[in-house]
Amino acid sequence: MNLEKLCTDVIGIVKDTGKFIADERKGFQLDAVEKKGKSDFVSYVDKGAEKQLVEKLRQLLPEAGFITEENTAGNQGEELKWIIDPLDGTTNFIHGMPPYAVSVALSRGNEIILGVVYEITQDECFYAWKDSQAYLNGKVIRASDAKTTEDALIATGFPYYNFEKLDGYLEAMNHFMQHSQGIRRLGSAATDLAYVAAGRFEAFWEHALHAWDVAAGVLIIKQAGGKVTDFNGGDNFLFGGEIVAANGAYFEEFYDIVHKHLGN
Repeated sequence: MNLEKLCTDVIGIVKDTGKFIADERKGFQLDAVEKKGKSDFVSYVDKGAEKQLVEKLRQLLPEAGFITEENTAGNQGEELKWIIDPLDGTTNFIHGMPPYAVSVALSRGNEIILGVVYEITQDECFYAWKDSQAYLNGKVIRASDAKTTEDALIATGFPYYNFEKLDGYLEAMNHFMQHSQGIRRLGSAATDLAYVAAGRFEAFWEHALHAWDVAAGVLIIKQAGGKVTDFNGGDNFLFGGEIVAANGAYFEEFYDIVHKHLGN
């Protein structure tokens, strides 16, 4: 499998979907929004974008299955799987504010081998494949080399439906508020991870995420020189609902702080 060529093809598909999303935003009305759960929204745009992605990716790689946010694809049992978030940052999208992104990853077994995150509002496409460098719009990107919390700008996502770790979350935020260069909450985990890979953020942590939120961004960070674990230093960040990501130089210090407040 030529992953570089496959990634180029995926980028084209993802950008076409991004154009669909951007065009639909122009006339979007709040009455088109459905509620899946507490503070968890979906619209015809999410569903339409996912159907486009599934159809084109199935043509590109017929042997692959799918793990998708809106569950429009069906087959999930294959060795190769596309992991898709058609619109990461739906709440931002419905309110007309950035960022929001399309996130597509390809896994082989338990390994992510390709990832593309397209942040639509800035027309920025972040991508990588196994053993490649990480890229933004054709240019190589690297995670930053900041080594301490004092030098770090940190991203997170606030709990919005699962509050079981809220106390620990607030304790971690209290530490980073007092000792870092600041905390940002953009509302799109895929974008947060891409920004760590690009050196815009030094680190990111969040709880209660799904595989489609993080799969592509995880690979891009790793290929950009960063590290990723769950809250206990393991590799259950894809399906375990928790993630710690940072540049390589700062990771250990960042992880120790997050683990202290949120680990088991």
